[in-house]
Amino acid sequence: MVVVPSVPSTSKAHRKTRRTLSKKKTPRVVGDAVDQDHDMNIPLPGSDRPTERSPDEAILIDVEGSDIAPPAEAPSFGPAPASTVQTLRSEMRRVAIPPHRMTPLKKDWLNIFGPLTEMLGLQVRMNVQRKCVEMRTSKHTKELGALQKGADFVKAYALGFDVNDAIALLRLDDLYLDSFEIKDVKTLHGDHLSRAIGRIAGQDGKTKFTIENASRTRIILADTKIHILGSFQNIKVARDAIVSLILGSPPGKVYAGLRTVASRMKQRAL
Repeated sequence: MVVVPSVPSTSKAHRKTRRTLSKKKTPRVVGDAVDQDHDMNIPLPGSDRPTERSPDEAILIDVEGSDIAPPAEAPSFGPAPASTVQTLRSEMRRVAIPPHRMTPLKKDWLNIFGPLTEMLGLQVRMNVQRKCVEMRTSKHTKELGALQKGADFVKAYALGFDVNDAIALLRLDDLYLDSFEIKDVKTLHGDHLSRAIGRIAGQDGKTKFTIENASRTRIILADTKIHILGSFQNIKVARDAIVSLILGSPPGKVYAGLRTVASRMKQRAL
């Protein structure tokens, strides 16, 4: 006879917590019957009634692939009929003209009136009493941004740009207007302000023309206000050069920076 010594179990006994005890509920027996309200899934002893499935078991039901409906295809819509296309709503824009620009406006009115009506299909008139140019869309207007382009064109002329330079706003889409004042860069008064304006203009406008040619922009120097017409990158180059002159940099240093920028722009163009 072989006696096998019993080895004590190293596993800890399962400790019943209050949560596990609450899950296992025993039916209450009243006489010979079981309380059906307490647990409906426990069958009576000796009865052949099958047990009812719990809600979790009822959910886990195998479904064959043939019973699953195939995914619906995306609907295709044809073009809308021409009768349902909405026409452009009539809009109006009024651009104020400074008093000192009214006389040049009257001289160049034919050059301003033509592009607005032919290229954009707008209706234009000059209101002398209000000193403004009024524009509105018509049935010949095809572009949604035609009214805004026309307003930018007239505004550029009102700021002092030449008609031929302002027409570029109508022909090209990547041209913008940028305006700022000298006091936005540095607060100057008296002779200091006059010298800053002189550094920007240069002798006989030499510095201003150099900045325009190097950055491919157009610059208007109206007292303490500066207006720049060009593309986004070119406006940034011209603005940086003008800011350096306002802060006191000598023109020779600004010219050297413009030469470097101009050479880089030529390489990118090639």
